[in-house]
Order: sequence, then C-alpha cells, then structure tokens
Amino acid sequence: MTEYNFIAAERYTKITCYSPSTIRICVSFGAPADDDFSYAVTMKPDDKVYPACDDGDTITIIMPEFLVRIDKKSTAVEFTTLDGKVINRDEPGLVCSRIDGAITSYKSLQKGERFIGLGAKSGGLNKAGRAYVNLNTDAFAYDTERDPLYSSLPFYLGIHGELAYGVFLDSTCRSDFNFGASNNRFSSFSTRDDYLDYYFIYHSDIADIIKSYSRLTGYMPLPPKWSLGYQQNRYSYYPDTEVLRIASTLREKQIPCDGITLDIHHMDEYKLFTWDKVRFPEPQRLIDTLTAQGFHTTIIVDPGVKSEENYGVYERGKEADVFVKYTDGLDYEGQVWPGWCCFPDFTAPDGRRWWAQELKNSVNEGVEGIWNDMNEIAVWGNSLPDNLIFDYEGRSAFAPKARNVYGMLMARASYEGFIETKPDKRPFVLTRAAYAGVQRYSAVWTGDNTASPEHILMGIRMLMGMGLCGVPFTGMDIGGFLGEASVELYLRWMQTGAFTPYMRNHKQVNSKSGEPWTYGEEATEIIRNYINLRYRLMPYIYSLFYQASQDGFPIMRTLALRYPFDDHVYDLRFENQYEFGDAFMIAPFAEGKYGEVYFPADARRDFYTDAPESERTIKILKLSRHKLPVYVRESSVVPMQSLVQHTGEKPDDTLYLHIYNGATVNRFVYYEDDGETFDYRRGKYFKRGILFNPCENRLIIEKAEGSYSSRFVRIKLILHGFESCVSAKYFVDEVLHPLPLKPDFVSFIEPVSSFEPQAPSNPVEGCTVKSAIIENHREKIVIQFIDGGN
Repeated sequence: MTEYNFIAAERYTKITCYSPSTIRICVSFGAPADDDFSYAVTMKPDDKVYPACDDGDTITIIMPEFLVRIDKKSTAVEFTTLDGKVINRDEPGLVCSRIDGAITSYKSLQKGERFIGLGAKSGGLNKAGRAYVNLNTDAFAYDTERDPLYSSLPFYLGIHGELAYGVFLDSTCRSDFNFGASNNRFSSFSTRDDYLDYYFIYHSDIADIIKSYSRLTGYMPLPPKWSLGYQQNRYSYYPDTEVLRIASTLREKQIPCDGITLDIHHMDEYKLFTWDKVRFPEPQRLIDTLTAQGFHTTIIVDPGVKSEENYGVYERGKEADVFVKYTDGLDYEGQVWPGWCCFPDFTAPDGRRWWAQELKNSVNEGVEGIWNDMNEIAVWGNSLPDNLIFDYEGRSAFAPKARNVYGMLMARASYEGFIETKPDKRPFVLTRAAYAGVQRYSAVWTGDNTASPEHILMGIRMLMGMGLCGVPFTGMDIGGFLGEASVELYLRWMQTGAFTPYMRNHKQVNSKSGEPWTYGEEATEIIRNYINLRYRLMPYIYSLFYQASQDGFPIMRTLALRYPFDDHVYDLRFENQYEFGDAFMIAPFAEGKYGEVYFPADARRDFYTDAPESERTIKILKLSRHKLPVYVRESSVVPMQSLVQHTGEKPDDTLYLHIYNGATVNRFVYYEDDGETFDYRRGKYFKRGILFNPCENRLIIEKAEGSYSSRFVRIKLILHGFESCVSAKYFVDEVLHPLPLKPDFVSFIEPVSSFEPQAPSNPVEGCTVKSAIIENHREKIVIQFIDGGN
C-alpha cells in the first residue's frame, strides 16, 4: 500500500493510493484521524507500491493515468494528467479549513467547469453555480428548488476542457457542497465530522469513473425479475376486496403488471407488522390469491414502533433494548402515524437482528417486497433532536452523525432479514432515505412528488443523478403522488416510466385514482402499449440489470455520460434526454404540441419507423400523445420476447433479436437466469456476448456461459437498415448453414382506436425489415451478411 502523511499548521493530511484510479485523502485538525470505518466503502486499498518523486518541496506520486502532487508546506494537493494538464487542485491560500465545526476542502474552479451528480437533487443537470446540503429530510410535497431532500449521495463529477474526475466525500454527517455559488474562485465540500475523508477518482473515460466509484462502494445484487415489471400502488388500497378488484381489472384489461403494494392502511391502527382485522381479515388468503394471479405483494414498513403496552413488537423491542435513546438512557419517542413511537437503532447489529425477527412473519405469509418509508427519520415537527445516541457499530454517535445513514441501514435490515427467513429467494427492498452504498441492499425512489410538468422532468434528472452515484435501481411516483395530473401529463409520465428502472404508479389518498383506466379508454390503450412494450423488452432490461450488478453502470443515463464535452447535453432544452441502456435515447416532454430534440454524435433511427436521424442536429418535433419520442443508436443489439401479462408467465420459445445497422462495432451482453433465486451465484445462468461488427458485415453470438438452459429455443434475427444485404450464412461448430433472409414488418405499438364514429382508423406504424430464424445453440454462432455485389 502506498501512503503518505503530512502535517501543516495543526492540519494532518493522509494520502492513500487506493487503486490505480483512486486516491483517498483524509484531513483532520489537532490529531491524525485514527478510524477507517465506513458504511459506504467496501473496497480495501490495493497493496501496490506506486512510484513517487521527492524534490524537497513537493512529492509527486505517479499513477498509471495521472499525477498527484503534494506541497509539503501547505499540504495542498494537485491532480494533473501525465502531460501536465490540471484535472483538479486545492485552491491556493485556502486549501482546507475548519470553521465553526465544519471542515471544508476548497478546489480551484476550472474554466467552464460543470458539475453533475449528488444523487436525487433539485435543480438542473449541471450543478455549477449552485450549493447543496446533504441532510436526509422528510420533504413532503417538495418543490423543484428544495434542498435538502430525502437522501445523501455525496459523489459528484467535475467536467472541464476534455477532462473529468469524481469526488466522493465519505461522511454520514451533514455535508455541504458549493459548486461556485456566490463566488467565482472555488468549489468546495465540507462535513461537520471529526475529519474530512474523501476519494478522488480519475480516468480518461468518464464511464470508468462511475465504475470505479461503484467498485469502491459496492454493486447491487440482481433483483427479482418481477420487480422490473409494472407496479400498481396507492396510498392506500383497502379493504382486501378493493385490492382484488384492482388486480382483476388489470388482468381483465390486459395491462401487464407484477406487483401490488399495500400502504399503511393495511395495518391495525398503523402499527408496524400488524394487519387490520376488519379490512384484511385473511391476509394469507389475500396474498395467496394475488400470487395465483401472478401478482407479488409488497408492504410498507416505517421505523416507528408505537409505544403501547401489550403491543408485541414494542414489548419485544423494549426487552431487547434496541430503541434509540437520549443521552440520559431513556428511549426517544417521536410522533408519527400510529402516535408516539420508539425507533429501532439500525446502526446496531442487535437492532438489525431484532428487525429481521419481526419481519419473519410477513415474509412467511408470502410478502415479497419490503417498502421502507419515513426513514429519514421522519417525525411530526420534522425536527429530530440532536441529543440522541446511536450505537454506530459500537462506536457511539449522536443523531447528526447517524441521521443520514439510518435509512440505508433500515433497508439493510430489511434485506438481510428477508434473506434470513428465505435464504435462497431474492428480496425486493425499496427505500426513501439513502446514503452511499445503499445499492447493496435496496432500490430507491424519489419520495412524495407532485403531479406537475416540472416534476416529471425533475424526476428524470433525479433518477439520472442517482445513476451517476452507483445506484442503478431507481424510480419515482409515476403520475405524481400529490395532486391530479392532466390526461396529457399522465400519459407522458406513464410512457416515460416504461423506460425507467423501477416502474411504479403511486397516488395519494383522497385524490383521483391513478390506475390507467381512470383516465379514459384512449388513455388506457396508450398506456397499455407502453407497458406491453416494457414487457416485450424484458430480455433487454434484465440484461441491463445484470450488467449493472457487475459494474455499477447506470441503466438510465444522462447523455453527459456518453458525451461529457458536448455543450448541448447541458442545455436546458435537452438536459432531460437520456439513454436507457446503450441502445435507446429517450426524449421526454411534459407538455406542449411541439418540442426540440438534440441528436448528438452517433447515428440514430426512429424506434417506431426506422427513419434515420442525422447526428449533431436539433430537430423540432410535432408531439403526439400516442407516442414517446424514442430513438435507437446505430449498431445496437436489442433482444425482445413475446408479450406476457407478468414476468412469471412463460413467453413463446423465440428470442427476437433486433440488430440495427451502423458504422461502429458494438457488443451486448445477453443474460438469463431463473429470476427468483441466488442460483446464479452458483453458476446457474445463461450468458453470452453478442458482437455486431458492421465493418465486416458479421454478427457473432458467442458461446453461452453457465449451466442454465435458455428459455428460448429459437432466435429470430430482425435486421434494421440492412437494405443492401441480399443473403446471409451462418456457422455453428465451423459447419456452414445457409440463412435465407425474408422481408418482414415489425410494429412496436398498436394503433390507438379512433373513438369518433366517423373518423378513419389510425394506421399501423412500423418498420420494414429483413428477418431469419436460427436455433438457439449454446455454441458460438457466426452470421455473415452478404451485400449485393459481394
């Protein structure tokens, strides 16, 4: 391990080379920091010795892609490329200070520097000129400028010139970030902890910065496949007959759906881990009935345990001594839904074990999803006392240090508790409050949003922001939790929601219902089209989740990840455009008859018609409520399946493999497993790379890995933009087979009915393609396309 220690004016600085791309810098005042504990960081520093030069005044550490220079006198740190370009540096004269209990690191603002990240934050994609606070807060009905919000993900990327870097501030205390707000000299980040501990990450490719950060804080496990389907929620569905009515209507109207969620009204007087015996007299029977129809049940859990004698959960918590306490040893009580409540200390291993035991009955009843809410900690008055003591893994901490990590640890307790009860079944866990590393346990959603045009677009940026911070599995309340969306806004939100990682429709009590059919027949058809499309795309989506579980790269991606130095992607007109995996670019709009779309580098095609779009152009679109603007990048590989009504329903035996012609080489990793268990960790999966090389007119379907048998017997190749291709052949085990291509037609959405009696029918819209069918061999398959004249 390469490590250096410096002292200047009572300031202790320790620099550790964590990996070839990552430097850890720890700054303290008065005494060196002596605790390496972190809830976020799972990676250990490597044991490599990186070369260094000492010229007397400066030490220069030579990393594979960059240099680290430390001024011995001031302990100022500068990061440069190997050829001397400044990536990031401490601001001369300021460096690092401790003022009023906060330790702050000051960084020189670079010319034109942009900042992206920090998770689910308000404001635009580019945070330059803004300041933000990380302090997990119950931000009910938050507006588009509010800060802080529910979660703390203290990682950002700085982008300037042709360079980009990442900074992760590992502190569960309140942290502040200034990206040039009210000054033109510095950006800064600070914490009210005993020391400032941050990680600097550099790669020449911005995507690798995200991957290195994810490696530092851990990867998400593969979720159960059903959680990637459509989820129908409401605050609240009750009684049980209403739940069954919703389920039956979804099936009757053939709207695919996998999940139904029960909010707080399923509980007895809102008491945790109980059922209301009037509204839900037979919960086991209800869950079994839903399961038989292909639905998976998620229940809400809040951390507040009602302080009530003879209430078993409370009595067992008292006996186990697991509740958060005041400094004088008395249990803290705060008021929430059930009344006055105590709160488990999830920073204590005993607290998490107790929670796991309490969760057991719900899991055994057949509950498959645990929705962790109100875990900022939310209490009426929204003013959690500072003089509360948390265990903090035996280290003891006051509330200001434990607050930001509490929600993540509640999600951890739910995740671990589920697995303790059913060790080989993947849980679905959702949380509102979060800290860095939350992806190891839970998906995250953006809290109590509003049915407004601003919120659909803000929500998109928040999901992209969390993706930048190593949290791929994210969602928002589609349609807006609060208020009532217009039909147009609702349609656009549901269409966009089909291209988000977690597709959840959720509405507040005492407001208009949010089920698709409540917006009318036309809306139902339009929404059905996009939920159908999501289910047909499930092989593509599931493969994206597999890849995210391997490298942490987001599923929903700001265009800044592929085009970080393109000014247009930060333009307010285009900042909401995003990629859904490598293939799709989504251009969402909240309202209006016309909209502008920016097409960056790389050729693309209209998803619905295959019409080509020119790169580096701006196009004005006439918007349609029937269609979300979606485009496919050249050379993309998109696996699809036949339509099913839920992920447990078996599709037909053909994998529909869409190949989009282009000029660049592209490799897609296709992945299958049982979607339910952890058998994939024991090698029971089906994985193969699919390499399209248009320069050689060749598609290589690589030999399958793993012991799982694909559910698809055949592969139907669907070729987009292959007009000049007249024939093909393929090789399996070096045996040549002819592959006749036939003209074909594909359509991704059904025409919406014409509801005016005298109006003409809406036409079918689709693509003219070429297609061929081959067997889905496990062995390597090489397909050679032959152009006319070859």
